[in-house]
Amino acid sequence: MRKLLLSLLAVLLFSFSQAQTNIISTNPLAEQVMLGNYDPATYLASTVLNHPDTIAQGVKARMSPDSLKAYIIQLAGFHNRNTGSDTASPTIGIGAARRWVYQKFQQFSAANENRLLPSYLQFDLQICTTPQHRNIFAVLPGIDTTDKRIIIIEGHIDSRCEGLCDSLCQAQGVEDNASGTALVMELARVMSKYSYNHTIVFLVTIGEEQGLFGAAAFSDYVYQKDIPVKCVQNNDVIGGIICGQTSSAPSCPALNHIDSTAVRLFSAGSYNSFHKGYSRFVKLEYKEMQLPTASVPMNIRIMSPEDRTGRSGDHVPFRMQGYTAMRFTSANEHGDANVSSMSYNDRQHTTRDTLGVDTDNDMVIDSFFVDFNYLARNAVINANAAGMAAIGPKSPDFQLGVHDSDLVINVTQQTQYDQYRVGVRTTTNDWDSVYTMTGTLTDTIDVPPANIYFVSIASVDTNGIESIFSREYMTTPVGVQEITQAPAGFSLLQNRPNPFDEATWISVQVDQRPKHKKASIRISDLSGKLVRELPIKLEPGMNEVLYEHGYGASGAYLYSLVVDGKVAMTKQMVFAN
Repeated sequence: MRKLLLSLLAVLLFSFSQAQTNIISTNPLAEQVMLGNYDPATYLASTVLNHPDTIAQGVKARMSPDSLKAYIIQLAGFHNRNTGSDTASPTIGIGAARRWVYQKFQQFSAANENRLLPSYLQFDLQICTTPQHRNIFAVLPGIDTTDKRIIIIEGHIDSRCEGLCDSLCQAQGVEDNASGTALVMELARVMSKYSYNHTIVFLVTIGEEQGLFGAAAFSDYVYQKDIPVKCVQNNDVIGGIICGQTSSAPSCPALNHIDSTAVRLFSAGSYNSFHKGYSRFVKLEYKEMQLPTASVPMNIRIMSPEDRTGRSGDHVPFRMQGYTAMRFTSANEHGDANVSSMSYNDRQHTTRDTLGVDTDNDMVIDSFFVDFNYLARNAVINANAAGMAAIGPKSPDFQLGVHDSDLVINVTQQTQYDQYRVGVRTTTNDWDSVYTMTGTLTDTIDVPPANIYFVSIASVDTNGIESIFSREYMTTPVGVQEITQAPAGFSLLQNRPNPFDEATWISVQVDQRPKHKKASIRISDLSGKLVRELPIKLEPGMNEVLYEHGYGASGAYLYSLVVDGKVAMTKQMVFAN
């Protein structure tokens, strides 16, 4: 693990020492649409299909495991999609792969009245001896330019073997990340049949393996062009269902464990994180619009960290620019990518990340490492969330109060709606309950007893679709004494989630900044043996640290706030596995 973390640090330092230059869209029309400088009538469908039920039911019915399989087989056939691989060959290398994706976007556009606008995002940067690179993207214009924010669905196309810049090895990169590229392509095919208020961008990036360069170029591009972004959905390692011998925590429990019914949503932050809030929105929209009719119900797990331990993904450059961004990843992952280890036998980041195996020796692969039905279900979750975000109303704001043990909600912005939904959570990353306010801007909500509440709200339009939820507010019920107050004016809060099985947030609420030199969170077992010590800043407001332990621990542990070497407060937390 130490080698893996050092390798990641080296990659990140290399990334931040570089800068993409000459970033241009090769299709000026695509750029103008993303800027909102267009007449929506130009791209209006002959039959406008934009009712939420039509979109939700349509994307599920049209999502094709066979199409996903065909895309992945083709992507594997390019032999090597390393960012620095061949750009001139018509059959192998990153150049042939990106031209094929571009042509598929053109085909999808032709099948939908030429409403989808393909383009490359070209940029200059020396990566693996290659000086110029191209992302591939397709723009589906929105039908309402009063709100010009775009929605981005992305996945990286580049692959790699054990060598970071090896452009000659077999690098089919099927799970990582032909699965994500195929998902983005299928969403472009399926979703372009429908119409949305917001413009949607289907983005296939390069340079992820060498340092998130393609995503960084696109995030820089939209930032420099002042293109507003509503949300970003990244898909990376999204189709495999088999657990490897190693896997970056938090991930799967044991070698060859199978999980084809769960998907992980990674996003930054905890309290008042718009990234976590969007992950909750993704899960809510699936639960209410897809789950009731799902033939195979999916378990959507909202993860505490932004990504797996020591790892990163293409949602991060967007988050760093201030855009709401999150990542979809399969529940099980075949390896932690620590290819420098002599004992590493998993598939990720090796020549072994292939289509599958020929079990009966007839020269035909009959056992695939990607489960295409599972991938299709993950594509539906993506499409449903992006589609609802693209037609939903604007997010409101509100004031939060407490009356006895009840929450008092007063909507202060976007007051034109007849309904609002109130998400309330206590000890988990997910909402405990979602309440509905009807015909009022002020309401009192009777909630179950808890030490602390985190509350956000959404507008609801006449079609019953929620907005993305608002900023999150925190309150403590009147009379609750369980949160231990220190004389200096700060409080150690209960960890969230609790119990937890992989990672948890530990928070300190500061009302008055204490005079101190340093502070930390000290984690120990019940005998007092030190497990971990994490530095924490104590600034006015909420201060949080993420404690990750992955699988393999169980029972109760203690965590303490330590200020200048002295224990100020201690609480207990529970590992659930």
